[in-house]
Amino acid sequence: MGKKSSSSSSSWWRRGGWRYLHPSCCLKRPKRLAFIIFVFISLNYFLWDRRTLSSAHQRKVTTLNQQVTSLQNQVLELKSKLRGSGVEKKIIEIGDDDDDNNNIKKQVAKDDGDPINIERRQKVKDAMLHAWNSYEKYAWGQDELQPQTKNGVDSFGGLGATLVDSLDTLFIMGLQEQFHRAREWVANSLDFNKDYEASVFETTIRVVGGLLSVFDLSGDDIFLQKARDIADRLLPAWNTASGIPYNRINLAHGHAYNHRWTGGNSILADSGTEQLEFIALSQRIKDAKYQQKVENVIKEVHKIFPSDGLLPIYINPHSGTTAYSTITFGAMGDSFYEYLLKAWIQGNKTEAVKHYRDMWETSMKGLQSLIRRSTPSSFTYICEKTGNSLSDKMDELACFAPGMLALGSFGYGPGEAEKFVALAEELAWTCYNFYQSTPTKLAGENYFFRTGQDMTVGTSWNILRPETVESLFYLWRLTGNKTYQEWGWNIFQAFERNSRTETGYVGLKDVNTGVKDNMMQSFFLAETLKYLYLLFSPPSVIPLDEWVFNTEAHPLKIVARSSDEEK
Repeated sequence: MGKKSSSSSSSWWRRGGWRYLHPSCCLKRPKRLAFIIFVFISLNYFLWDRRTLSSAHQRKVTTLNQQVTSLQNQVLELKSKLRGSGVEKKIIEIGDDDDDNNNIKKQVAKDDGDPINIERRQKVKDAMLHAWNSYEKYAWGQDELQPQTKNGVDSFGGLGATLVDSLDTLFIMGLQEQFHRAREWVANSLDFNKDYEASVFETTIRVVGGLLSVFDLSGDDIFLQKARDIADRLLPAWNTASGIPYNRINLAHGHAYNHRWTGGNSILADSGTEQLEFIALSQRIKDAKYQQKVENVIKEVHKIFPSDGLLPIYINPHSGTTAYSTITFGAMGDSFYEYLLKAWIQGNKTEAVKHYRDMWETSMKGLQSLIRRSTPSSFTYICEKTGNSLSDKMDELACFAPGMLALGSFGYGPGEAEKFVALAEELAWTCYNFYQSTPTKLAGENYFFRTGQDMTVGTSWNILRPETVESLFYLWRLTGNKTYQEWGWNIFQAFERNSRTETGYVGLKDVNTGVKDNMMQSFFLAETLKYLYLLFSPPSVIPLDEWVFNTEAHPLKIVARSSDEEK
């Protein structure tokens, strides 16, 4: 019976039914021709109109989300003005919990109206506007701005790194006009088909992470489409014998390889800092392949994971074994440990992600073995280790660790949690003094600790890094201690004094002399200014029980994971 209809239809076609659609037949019957033309035009109009409506609707959703953010900021300022006027302050919930649009749901608490915080938050927002307007004027669509020479440079192959890195900062700060112009550039001009050898790590944390974050914030599907496009171009890097990825890949041709200076090895941080972004992408588009690639890396690392949880920075992508090299929480090691903790948080701390937490706790035992204290001032610092030898050197990059320790402390019992918060606070004091110990009050790239000399600057440049401010943000959020806000404000003022120019912000070639360089790093807008803004914002703005920040400060929605998700 089921085939009868099909065979009747096909026999009608064989008996010559097709003649009724032939042009010669239609010409003999003008009414039929007119009808066919009418149907054709109507169908095309309908399809085009649907596309136009969809695009217009998406822009409208983004606009409304931006307006919500702007209204939230206005409410905070109004509540401050009402402070002391006798008006009873209530908790106001603002937002839309429509899961389809992934909007931010915020709660403005009754103690949000601190006038000092509002003023400081506005100052940081003004700094963001100055940085963004300079980029828009002199380097629009290019990767980074060179403020001194007023031109752009494509340091990441022409992926619009500063623009993509800044999208969520613009959104969170309620800078609607700037955000919409950037959104249109992404929709119409962002092209990943580049004959360029990209860093898998940098492209993942800045571009994939930036696009996924602003998708989670705005609900605009164009960002998810672009994130998938670039992730697909990065995927061949994981096609190695062990599954440990190569660290560079040609975006147009898919050829992946490692640097010669690593001896062909993959770098620990570069290979273990894609989990958050690729897991999030798999969750958003319901395609497991991205998550499988990055989680296989953790499975391979687990096979060689030492009892102290400390890994050298070089791993062979063919054998999956480590090579003799430095152990560090600074450059090339740092974010591997960060993502062990944050992958656990991203999965909402469920049983499915418990192995991440277990590995992280093991690594934190190893970290404690690297802790030393200087003389005479007893600054706490994290050593580096090569073989059995310790080096009394600490990168400013390692100043992410206080924030990580504070964030991870909540997974311990009371006694252990207090111990880790105390260690986080000691390290944060050291990192703050990286800034305070120089004439410019800006930190150098790394420091050495010599007996009787406390800390001395090693590499003396400052490139607008965010790690110390990041830790101050976490410590303030998690302890409520306003001291960390004061430290952050002092660092912001040092950036204003030393790094601000008429055409943007620059780093310093030397923190002792204050001589300026000629680069506004994309992470200054993505991380440094975002963390400073959030440091002076209420905890309900990007709450830590709903969002997890990737290592480029891009917030991603926390999504609970099930232990049987693979089934």
